[in-house]
Amino acid sequence: MSPSARPAEPGVAAIVVNYEAGPLLEGCVASLLDEGVDELVVVDNGSTDGSADRVRRRWPGVEVVSPGRNLGYGAAANRGVAATRSADVLICNADLVVAPGSVAALVDALGARPTVGIAGPLVRTPEGDRYPSARRFPSLVDAAGHALLGMFRPRNRFTEAYQRSDLAPVGDRVAPVDWVSGACLLARRSALERIGGFDEAYFMYAEDVDLCWRAGRAGWGVVYVPGAEVTHQQGVSTARHPYRMILEHHRSLLRFAGRSTTGWRRLLLPLVAAGIGVRAVLASVRTVAGS
Repeated sequence: MSPSARPAEPGVAAIVVNYEAGPLLEGCVASLLDEGVDELVVVDNGSTDGSADRVRRRWPGVEVVSPGRNLGYGAAANRGVAATRSADVLICNADLVVAPGSVAALVDALGARPTVGIAGPLVRTPEGDRYPSARRFPSLVDAAGHALLGMFRPRNRFTEAYQRSDLAPVGDRVAPVDWVSGACLLARRSALERIGGFDEAYFMYAEDVDLCWRAGRAGWGVVYVPGAEVTHQQGVSTARHPYRMILEHHRSLLRFAGRSTTGWRRLLLPLVAAGIGVRAVLASVRTVAGS
């Protein structure tokens, strides 16, 4: 289901995708309202923790869309986009807080760059560290090195190349990147409509990589805006179903590899699939060991 082509209106719509985020959802909504967004829609993916109901009671003006089941991240985001009309659309996870002035910084970055369709902020962990939310599309070599070494030796050259370790916080300097994290991104509605929104075949993970990849192929740029900041709790919802999330993560990686690999490199896809399978097994073993 792609975003409907409704006439766009000036302003910013915020779409919050929620699944069992508990009280963190309220913190996210409050921070977005403080930013003065013109529309705010929470898409609740079948939560049973009462988080969506608390939003309804506390902010009657916030629209809550309830599909009745967990559609996955991209599909839920598409429904939120379809329920709004603003020209710029901020899509974010429920377990983050937006720093003051960050929405305006993202809007300004798009406004100053007519060919840019997607902008992502600096994402910080609760401890204040920079999370590598702006990355490049990895070569097959970098992808393989990151997949096999990244879990055990994060500071390897493959992971650092893929995660753009050169993009340390640099004030208001906006940088072009290949893709930005779907945990929080601002997109032009016109760009989303042109590429059909998120691919709903991705349940979780890599839907943001795919979105930015298709945007680039359609002529839209992607930028990293460190002057905008969010603090992301990370993993609040996915921790409830760790093994399914490992499966979905690696299934999504395989889907994107199949879509984006062209020419003679497609001959290497069986090896890529094998590597992704090995990584999934290692991730499952690591989860068992840590439980």
